[in-house]
Amino acid sequence: MFALFGKKDSGLIGVDIGSSFVKLVALTNQSGQFTLDGYAVVPVPPAAVIDGNVQDVGQVADAVERAAKVAGTSLKKVVVAVPSSAVITKTLAISDSFSEIELEEQVKLEADQFIPYPLDEVAIDFEVKGASQHNTDFNDILVVACRRSDVELREDAVTGAGLKCEVVDVDTYAVERAFAQLEAGTESQESDELVGIVDIGAATLTLNVFRNGQIVYNREQAFGGNELTNSIHQHFGIPLGEVEQKLRQGELNAEIQQLFVLPFRGTIAQQVSRALQFFYSSGVHSELNRLYLMGGTAAIKELAQQIEQEIGVTTLTADPFQQMKINSKISRERLSADASSLVKACGLAMRPVEG
Repeated sequence: MFALFGKKDSGLIGVDIGSSFVKLVALTNQSGQFTLDGYAVVPVPPAAVIDGNVQDVGQVADAVERAAKVAGTSLKKVVVAVPSSAVITKTLAISDSFSEIELEEQVKLEADQFIPYPLDEVAIDFEVKGASQHNTDFNDILVVACRRSDVELREDAVTGAGLKCEVVDVDTYAVERAFAQLEAGTESQESDELVGIVDIGAATLTLNVFRNGQIVYNREQAFGGNELTNSIHQHFGIPLGEVEQKLRQGELNAEIQQLFVLPFRGTIAQQVSRALQFFYSSGVHSELNRLYLMGGTAAIKELAQQIEQEIGVTTLTADPFQQMKINSKISRERLSADASSLVKACGLAMRPVEG
């Protein structure tokens, strides 16, 4: 199953499967008002997920099952995502004379021309975007495709956890969805503003730049929080999972903060500045109006302030739940510490699907 386009549902679980953690967010949706029903951040064993690819379905399924129990939600329908690096997207212009069944066959026929894999190994979905600007007798069709194995491994991990995989999405679409929640609390929302989101993951730093709610620039570079957690683990012998959890919750002692966290915070600021330099040199772009930080590493204390000083752009730690109702069982303090790592999972849970 690879379905990206559908209708609204009353409640979904978004599951973000990362190389270090499974992040789970359960949202209910009543008349367009989201409520955070529960969430969890659960470690996955080393090498269970590598470079966004599920290597051990059983271990990932166990992590998803634990996360669902920690979240304490009764919801069962799940949306997961494949990384955008594993996805091929293309807009095709196709005659509007085709019936729905004929259109599906025509999409497959034309997709075969640009997908470098046999079609029986590929999961394909498409959406009719509307009449083509160049020819009103044709429609623009957004086609999205990825290896079927990438989809099935995620489905298997979800079903192995006793949940139902409703949709396999693309991670950048989830970030776009969550972006609307991040911006909901801002006072200035001019249409031509450029707003950045830096995702500081375990192994990669990704810059997405938005205009009018759509990603207009995306770049990934090899740098992430693993460098910090591995250094602390090797120096002090603290298990990696414990280091990552304490780092996210701000519970590392003063010595570790001074020796490792503060210098690494400066390195992150330099890497973000470097990412922005690539963006500004990529074409005619005005400066960013503001920048959000997401990912587990974004929770490092005073990181946003240091980056703001480095780049001269208002920098905020991403929190997609500020405008949502929060279930009373959830600790607001703990959620505040975890929010930046939950952006993608939140965007997945916001996904409209067929009810």
